Amino acid sequence: MIVRGPVVALVLLGLIPAALWPDRSRTIALVWLLAVAVAVLLDVLLAPRPRSVSLVRGVNPQVRLDEETSTTLMATNTGDRHLRGFLRDAWTPSAGASGRRHVLDLPPGERRALTTTLRPVRRGDRPAAGVTVRTHGPLGLGGRQATTTVPGHVRVLPPFRSRRHLPSKLAQLRQLDGRSAVRTRGQGTEFDSLRDYVDGDDVRSIDWRATARRQHAVVRTWQPERDRRVVLVLDTSRTSAARVGDEPRLDAAMDAALLLTAVATHAGDRVDLIAGDRTIRARVGPSTGGSGSTRTGLLHQMVTAMAPLEPVLVEADWTMLAGAVGRLTRRRALVVLLTPLEPAAVEEGLLPALAGLTSRHRVVLASVADPEVRRLASDLSTVEAVYDAAAAERTDLLRARTATALAQLGVSVVDEQPQDLPLALVDHYLGLKAAGLL
Repeated sequence: MIVRGPVVALVLLGLIPAALWPDRSRTIALVWLLAVAVAVLLDVLLAPRPRSVSLVRGVNPQVRLDEETSTTLMATNTGDRHLRGFLRDAWTPSAGASGRRHVLDLPPGERRALTTTLRPVRRGDRPAAGVTVRTHGPLGLGGRQATTTVPGHVRVLPPFRSRRHLPSKLAQLRQLDGRSAVRTRGQGTEFDSLRDYVDGDDVRSIDWRATARRQHAVVRTWQPERDRRVVLVLDTSRTSAARVGDEPRLDAAMDAALLLTAVATHAGDRVDLIAGDRTIRARVGPSTGGSGSTRTGLLHQMVTAMAPLEPVLVEADWTMLAGAVGRLTRRRALVVLLTPLEPAAVEEGLLPALAGLTSRHRVVLASVADPEVRRLASDLSTVEAVYDAAAAERTDLLRARTATALAQLGVSVVDEQPQDLPLALVDHYLGLKAAGLL
């Protein structure tokens, strides 16, 4: 049961006769209030039942973070009375719902599509909280209200902000691959074709047997290796929960993984994703990387698989994750560990599991650095700031010591700020590809 605003005005209206006949004001007030209460009760009884509205939610939408989408409710009047009132489609606050309150005017048997706009502010699955239907009686004084659960959610995908750098990185790849520049000779690259020698060619690329057959100098051309394996291991343990700026480290690592996936698939390499901590949370791949539709499909699968991932407050089981990489491929691969360069976590959890990985694969550790540490290290303005700077310097020294220990095991470390990590990781990949080290 609900009481609407006009009831207040109706009660105040009863003050007029009470003021005109002050000697009977008490009796008039009681009679007036009783009449208003009876009218409200009668209006409530005549109001249609909220449960007579059948609610069905449309397909759960997907949207990138910071973009806008909408969700639709189909409201059907299954009763035999004209229904008037309001409907409120409630969502969790992080879904960024607007326009949630809708006017209901449903004759019997008719239905309406009610659309709510969503602009999520957090990645992941943002659920609907409930739908409240409020119906009014014919007098507009009272009504009924009921809240029901209509399952639904919006899946908020990683924003992939680094995709704006994709055209420039693909241009670098085309130059490396020889589609916009002359193919060159490099260590570990694959033979492509023979052509006549021209001034400026490296004499080491001369094919002497072909030269003897043709009786003029012939050189070999080479292209970067293709169909190599790239395995991305995304750490979702407690260390990925630390916030850098407005986002957890996990989100910045996802951005770097997506840019590397886009470039590597265009390069013809096979890309796999393993995300986990003490258990595997997501697995995507393998991909042939052959056609454009396949590349797009792999990237979409990765974005969709990453969307619901959240940091888990447990230590990562790197032995288990390394075993998952071993079961995935026996071929030599580029294994990219997307995990923070936290000295305690790396030394106690990751280092013991690295021997098996580095013996069979080329391993790169990609870490999100916190720009706040560098800012603190450079601020010496006050006594308190000096202490903060000393703590920041110690943090940097410990991270540098850990990076050195990893390098001694054959692990390359890419440690950059969130906005720089995707570019640095892709540049490292292209450098390895150019040198034929994949």
